[in-house]
Amino acid sequence: MLMVDHTALQEDMKNADEKSSVRLFCLFLLCGFVFGYLQNVWADNAALVAQGQYVFALAGGCGCHTADKGPANAGGRPIETPYGRFYGTNITPDPVHGIGTWTDREIIDAIRLGVKPDGTVMSPVMPYPALSGMTDEDVTALVAFLRSLEPVAQENLPHEVSLPFSGLAMRVWRWLFFEPIETRAAAWTDPIARGRYISEHLAHCQECHTPRTVFGTLDRTRDLAGNPAGIDGEVAPNITPDDETGIGRWSEGEIVSLLRTGFLPNFDTVQGLMAVVIDGVPGGGYKDMTDEDADAVATYLKSIPPRSRAEQE
Repeated sequence: MLMVDHTALQEDMKNADEKSSVRLFCLFLLCGFVFGYLQNVWADNAALVAQGQYVFALAGGCGCHTADKGPANAGGRPIETPYGRFYGTNITPDPVHGIGTWTDREIIDAIRLGVKPDGTVMSPVMPYPALSGMTDEDVTALVAFLRSLEPVAQENLPHEVSLPFSGLAMRVWRWLFFEPIETRAAAWTDPIARGRYISEHLAHCQECHTPRTVFGTLDRTRDLAGNPAGIDGEVAPNITPDDETGIGRWSEGEIVSLLRTGFLPNFDTVQGLMAVVIDGVPGGGYKDMTDEDADAVATYLKSIPPRSRAEQE
C-alpha cells in the first residue's frame, strides 16, 4: 500500500505557493517598471513634439507647404519665382506622397542639406541654406512634430521651372554656393543672439527681405534691405533700422505687434506670404512666439546696420 507523507506534501505545496507569490510579486514589479518607463517615454515624446510644434511656429508654420483652402501641410501651394513656379511639397507622414517612409536622418538631411532620400537636390526655394543653421535639438524636435501630424494622401505637384536641366542646375548651384552652418545649442542669454538665430535660421527672414544676385544667391551687402522681386512677385520691404526706407522709426513694441498680429504701425495689415507665416497653419505661426522670443527678434532687427532701400535699385 502506497503511503503518503502528508507533512512533506504540505511542505511542498507551501513552497510552491511561496514561489508563486514571489513570481507574482516580481511580475508586478516588472510591470510597474515597464509602465513607469513607458510613461516617461510618452512624456518625453510629448515634450519633444511640443518643442517641435513651437519650432514649426517660429518657421512660420512652414507656410509654403499648405495651399490656400487646402489640407494643412499637404503641399500644393504655388510659389512664383523668376525661375518658374515651384509647389510646396507634402510634409505629412503619408507613406506614399509625404515623408512617412523617410527615416529621421533623411528628413533632417532634407531640411538642413536640401537632399532627398533618393539623392535629388532641392531647389533653394526650399530654404535649406538658412535651415542648415538649426540646432540639432530644434531640428530633432521638428521631425518629432512632423511625425505627429495627420497623414494626408495628396500627390505632390511637379514644378514648372524655366531652367534647362533643372535637376543638374540645382546640384551645381548647391555645389557652388551652399556651405552648411553649424549652430550649437545655447542658453540664449543674449537676446540679440537669440533674435539672430530665430530670424536667420528658423523664420528665415532674409529669404524674402534680401535681394538676390543673378545667380539666385542672397546679396548680403544689402541684407534685409528689401527685395523688389520677392516671392510671388511681391515687394518685400526693408526691415533694417533705416529711418527713411526701413523700420528705424518703429519702436520694438511695434515690431513685436507686427509679428504677433500682422498690424503695421499705421494700422494697415500685411498681405500675401507674410500674412500666411504670421497666422500660420493649425500647427502655429509667428503669432505664437513667446514674449521673450518676439522681443529678441525686435531687438536683433534694431541692432543691425541700417541700409537704405535706394541702395538696391
